[in-house]
Amino acid sequence: MFVDSHCHLDFPELSQDLDNILDKMKQNNVGRALCVSVNLPDWPRIIALIEKYPHLVGSVGVHPDYEDTPEPTVDLLCEHAQHPKIVAIGETGLDYYRLSEPLDWQRERFRVHIKAGIQSGLPLIIHTRSSAEDTIRIMKEEGAHQCGGVMHCFTETWEVAQAAIEQDFYISLSGIVTFKNAHQLHEVAQKVPLDRLLIETDSPYLAPVPFRGKLNDPSKVIHVAEKIADLRGETLKEIEEASTDNFFRLFQKAKP
Repeated sequence: MFVDSHCHLDFPELSQDLDNILDKMKQNNVGRALCVSVNLPDWPRIIALIEKYPHLVGSVGVHPDYEDTPEPTVDLLCEHAQHPKIVAIGETGLDYYRLSEPLDWQRERFRVHIKAGIQSGLPLIIHTRSSAEDTIRIMKEEGAHQCGGVMHCFTETWEVAQAAIEQDFYISLSGIVTFKNAHQLHEVAQKVPLDRLLIETDSPYLAPVPFRGKLNDPSKVIHVAEKIADLRGETLKEIEEASTDNFFRLFQKAKP
């Protein structure tokens, strides 16, 4: 089976069509999905989903793009992380693309999540955009290798991927890898060790070709896997098995 390692099924545009999406996931052999938290006020929506559906798991965290939202504390994140189906801390990280300095609050929030990952023993889900240097630096300063995690929706260079892998992180590729002009990402897809690869949709965003520009959902993660197999000269089965094994190795609490 395939696993979508990063989606937002609690977002209204997907949750209103949930039965249909779950059917499509079944048809495409997408047997698991990780529903990722972006803020604390909406976190109960994730809990409601993952408690209802056995094949869905969740995370807890506050996205770096969310400015006017309650700040998490290490204690609060660790408390929420005790839920049996919360398998990760995040998504967290840095985003200098949408927001501009001063961003000390964003960097401090990132440090709080890393501390919570280490304290809870759960892996981190890291978002980095136009901020790779600071992201890698803070990961090193806070000892993120102690809990590990994933660089989600990866769009940086192979050098950044290597720096993350050295800290015991996985590289997750989204529908962007199917885009014709994503040459830098194609290189990463070809070079990343098979035992460090995850696949995701980041739905409802970033639908892969041939659905680019349309609403995305976890059933479409198969198209990400197909493109990676094509780029690497490997079979779809190899990508399916490796990415699924990697998911359960990283997110230990998600094991069936």
